[in-house]
Amino acid sequence: MDNLKLAVVGLGYVGLPLAVEFGKHRPVVGFDINARRIRALQDGHDSTLEVSDQELAEAAGLTFSADTDDLKDCNVYIVTVPTPIDGHRQPDLTPLIRASETIGKTLKKGDIVVYESTVYPGATEEDCVPVLERVSGLTFNQDFFAGYSPERINPGDKEHRVTTIKKVTAGSTPEVADTVNDLYASIVTAGTHKASSIKVAEAAKVIENTQRDLNIALINELSMIFNRLDIDTQEVLEAAGTKWNFLPFRPGLVGGHCIGVDPYYLTHKAEAIGYHPQVILSGRRINDGMGRYVASQMVKALLARCIQVNGARVLVMGLTFKENCPDLRNTRVVDVVNELAEYNVRVDVYDPWINPDEAHHEYGIQPIEAPRDGDYDGIVLAVGHRQFKDMGADAIRRLGRDDHVLYDLKYILPKEAVDLRL
Repeated sequence: MDNLKLAVVGLGYVGLPLAVEFGKHRPVVGFDINARRIRALQDGHDSTLEVSDQELAEAAGLTFSADTDDLKDCNVYIVTVPTPIDGHRQPDLTPLIRASETIGKTLKKGDIVVYESTVYPGATEEDCVPVLERVSGLTFNQDFFAGYSPERINPGDKEHRVTTIKKVTAGSTPEVADTVNDLYASIVTAGTHKASSIKVAEAAKVIENTQRDLNIALINELSMIFNRLDIDTQEVLEAAGTKWNFLPFRPGLVGGHCIGVDPYYLTHKAEAIGYHPQVILSGRRINDGMGRYVASQMVKALLARCIQVNGARVLVMGLTFKENCPDLRNTRVVDVVNELAEYNVRVDVYDPWINPDEAHHEYGIQPIEAPRDGDYDGIVLAVGHRQFKDMGADAIRRLGRDDHVLYDLKYILPKEAVDLRL
């Protein structure tokens, strides 16, 4: 263990906290192709807000680089790059393949490459390892080895951190599995679970979020049913929640880098082996359609108030995929914005957590700096940021005109303070 020098490849929400924890105990090269990101980290600041400036300073063994030459002395590579889906909702392994090519150029005999990126079962050994072999000229499980330890980062969560979430580990041989497990056990106080194979570890990760996706889809469908029955969904869930084994899921927009993406990795692999998933894809269709549903509910509410929809002004409060973090990846709030625009509604987006340039680059949305009182025919509370909770109902209501619709997607405000809830 003492002779291991790590490289963490990809310094986003997953890679940076991991690199920092390892960097408190051993030499680590934090590598990313984004030179601006590297400069910011070298200056001691993390723009994702996952790691504080003080935590960065405490990682004495951690150095940052965008130069592949700095990877040559490493013998364990941990890959933490994104695994998104493309426009056709198919897995996009491009970042993973490119990271594997980068590592392949410096791979040496005896080295270990551990993947943390969420993939379908088999991707590590069937898609990534051949790239490592091709670029390095080395032979898998003879000259170099592989491991898999799926990330379990929850962006914005300051309670469940890298060290306090139990880590699943796996290796391509029993000996490597032990090495990988021991490596993570050296920093993860919550303990580790050594899986019997890389495929088992890959499958475990992908079903964690698939299960959550399906549970949320069920509650989303129930909320649509209860809306037609004129029953408040939150009240139903609170009543049902008095039973000890009722699962406390809530309706909402399902985005982010995991829950809204991972099921498509599993369904892709299932279809590749001749099985057409039904339950998983059904849940995905429901959750992917929630933005359209929210927009239609707002439009109906405006019409019920005799408010002209064509040209109406609506404020969407929150753009990130979850509360109290700046993460815009796969946010489904954009579905609400785009659908309202289809009705020729003028939409302002306000989010104190985001980088406006990133919002414009990713989604073509130019957020406003701050909303003004009395400007809006409709207000959508889309994300439960603490700033919005602190405002309270009266301050949020003042943003609307004398007659307006307030739609609370996140149950931020009491039922009696809003016009619509999911």
